[in-house]
Amino acid sequence: MSTETEAKGRRHGGRYIYEELRKQILTLELRPGEPLDEVSLAAQFGLSRSPVRDALARLATEGLVTILPNRTTIVTPFEIEEFPNYIAALDLIQRAVTRLAAQQRSEEDLARIRAADNAYMDAVVRGDFNSMSELNKTFHMEIARASKNLYLSSYYERLLGEGQRLLHLHFDYLINSAGKAKLGRDHEEMIAAITEQRADDAEQLAHEHTMLFQQRFLDYMQQNLTASIRIS
Repeated sequence: MSTETEAKGRRHGGRYIYEELRKQILTLELRPGEPLDEVSLAAQFGLSRSPVRDALARLATEGLVTILPNRTTIVTPFEIEEFPNYIAALDLIQRAVTRLAAQQRSEEDLARIRAADNAYMDAVVRGDFNSMSELNKTFHMEIARASKNLYLSSYYERLLGEGQRLLHLHFDYLINSAGKAKLGRDHEEMIAAITEQRADDAEQLAHEHTMLFQQRFLDYMQQNLTASIRIS
């Protein structure tokens, strides 16, 4: 096998491992704090350690895995006491990209935002948790794309990835407490504000969207967990 063919196979193998591990992390099949051993993963996927290492490095840049000083790799833990800091960061960035989207959006941007929301709504109706999580992220990233600011979008994507893990933790609670119909209306006013270029309204609605996420998660925590535990 040529060096070029080997490199191509390693890239493809690394992408598959990355996508599979990312899905398992976001859906909590791999729990926060769980160790990820290169040798075991290479055997599991039937590949060498090199594409495994590439996949873990990519996940590390997204904050989904953490490489410890002793070079052990783990699924990044989520400390409950850090939740207020997470919400503060999400609120600031979500407000910024949504405001900018209202100011900068094109008709093509609006079409992508609406298409993403329609796909999300279909997943809500089906009760497809995995698709809901991914499509909710896609919807918000289309808004970020419309903001025309790659610096904000890059950090926002990382925050949304962390939010996916939290969503999967309390999806059952969301459906039972909010109901499918209410979940499906969460994005409508935001889309209207962006469409009509009402930047102040778009920013306020983005803030309210973050606060709603926070309240639903805290309500779940109050009913199901204690505030002092570590999710692991």
